[in-house]
Amino acid sequence: MILLQLSAGQGPDECARAVALAAEVLQKQAARLTISVTELERVAGQKPGCLKSILFEVSGLDASGPDAMSWAQQWSGAMQWICESPYRPGHKRKNWFFSGQLYTLDDLHMDEQISYKACRASGPGGQHVNKTESAIQATHVQTGLTVHIASERSQHANKRLARALLIHKLAERQSEQQARQEQQRWSQHQAVQRGDAVRVFRGSGFKAE
Repeated sequence: MILLQLSAGQGPDECARAVALAAEVLQKQAARLTISVTELERVAGQKPGCLKSILFEVSGLDASGPDAMSWAQQWSGAMQWICESPYRPGHKRKNWFFSGQLYTLDDLHMDEQISYKACRASGPGGQHVNKTESAIQATHVQTGLTVHIASERSQHANKRLARALLIHKLAERQSEQQARQEQQRWSQHQAVQRGDAVRVFRGSGFKAE
């Protein structure tokens, strides 16, 4: 299983805006390359159009195939957005940093540890919401950790995404990975100031160099 997370770390609103813009570029690029990226989770920033983080499941013709992996690796590391602040006119700083983190998770034998419950979707969605119990709640029996997915119309698709998200969260919990991720993102933020960015974008149009 390949998961890719973009994060603003401890950066300001401009960094969170860069994450949202990068997510759009990433999805458009993947579509051109026939690589599937499915959003599993997002954490909104303080301002509209901003994301503190977003998590994707990445797959190609084969979920563990080299094409999907090699592409995802291009989004792993510290990244830089060179642009005047869209929120603070006249601000001297023009360099904003965010990062991508790649995870390859071993999901073998997990199904026997997870219980699934179908439930009705809620929230906006027009005629397709609340007609059937397509949403899925997945619970890790041993720890009680639970996730809820309702982004897809089919129960099967939501079950697959719920499973992926739950495995990701279990990996974070079991290895105390979440705390280390934040530290790593901040380290990447510092490193990119020394010219180590794996990707650089410029201007309000977020054009890649």
